[in-house]
Amino acid sequence: MRLNLFRKPTIAFDVTNRQHRTDYAIFLKTNSWKHCEVHYEIPDAYGEVQSVVQRKLLEYYSAREFSKIWVDNRSENSL
Repeated sequence: MRLNLFRKPTIAFDVTNRQHRTDYAIFLKTNSWKHCEVHYEIPDAYGEVQSVVQRKLLEYYSAREFSKIWVDNRSENSL
């Protein structure tokens, strides 16, 4: 029986956490999670970690980039 003394802690990926985004950037560069201090968990229905992280990052940066445009369009449409 193998002990989990050296197992990395498992946490949910939080796109607003800079360290989580940095971990993903390192993964993209190295194509490996071995440099990451934690394991990221995802809901079973969503597939693999990389796909979920990509989707969350797209939503996060799109909201930041386009939030002003979306707000402006809503106010124009209400006229």
